[in-house]
Amino acid sequence: MRSINHTGLFSGTGLIIAGLTATLVALIFPIWSYADRSGTGLDTLSAQTVSTKFGPLSALDREFVTKVRLAGLWELPAGQQAQDKGTTQAVHTAGEHLVEGHTFLDARVRNVAARLGLELPNQPNPQQRQWLATLNSAQGETYDRDFANILRQAHGKVFSVVAQVRAGTRNSLVRDLADDANTTVLDHIKVLEATGLVDFDALARDAATSGPPPLTSSPPRRDRRPHRTPRFRSPPRRPTPCRPPPPAPGPPKRTDQRRNGTNPLPVQRPHDARTTPARRQTERHIPTTLRPYRGNPVALGHLFA
Repeated sequence: MRSINHTGLFSGTGLIIAGLTATLVALIFPIWSYADRSGTGLDTLSAQTVSTKFGPLSALDREFVTKVRLAGLWELPAGQQAQDKGTTQAVHTAGEHLVEGHTFLDARVRNVAARLGLELPNQPNPQQRQWLATLNSAQGETYDRDFANILRQAHGKVFSVVAQVRAGTRNSLVRDLADDANTTVLDHIKVLEATGLVDFDALARDAATSGPPPLTSSPPRRDRRPHRTPRFRSPPRRPTPCRPPPPAPGPPKRTDQRRNGTNPLPVQRPHDARTTPARRQTERHIPTTLRPYRGNPVALGHLFA
């Protein structure tokens, strides 16, 4: 017989080499795909971070310093205006807190920016100027409501940025500024909510439309007692008829012992029970001395013996 020699790529040895190569590629690819390549978050963070003697200063740190400065440029005038145009004492109190808090923060942020070599804006941004225009045109109760809701919405957005910076910054000056900003912003949120004019439903809708989607979806609400259809329905039970109570026991019945044969002597019955009207008429003629012996012939016989 003639032997067949399988040579080339499709021989047994070639198939084994191809399988080992595919396995090696499958093991190396995940490591390469999750490595810090150009364009990823870590690469961008390293490229936008500058070194200072107070620690690395990231792009988020610089944005936070700028936002603190912008907040003071429009919230400080809004607080001064609330002290003049507010119609309630709660609005006046909120305006005082805004003026005091942002006066302190503005001095802090200008000091931090000078030490870090950062430039700060001197004018509010277009959205903040629009908020100031809305407050300038409002009067009376409308002003109080617009003041509380606009300022509360702005502080809520800044509050989330402060928490993010405080959790991830590596710069000591930015970290201290974030601590001061967190205390001041939380105080302003509380005094604005104390006015009783904040629309929390509008805040929730704004957060749902502008913020990122939640990480997990909440499960559907279930009733505490779910309705269950029985497999079969038993017939209704008939009510038990009410039985009348037993009669009350009466006086014991007297039995004639003579009939039973237990006592040969006659039974002494009441006087009224054995007399009739005719007998009572006859007994009137019986002498008094003989009345105790009536009805007892044996005793009468001994008496006259």
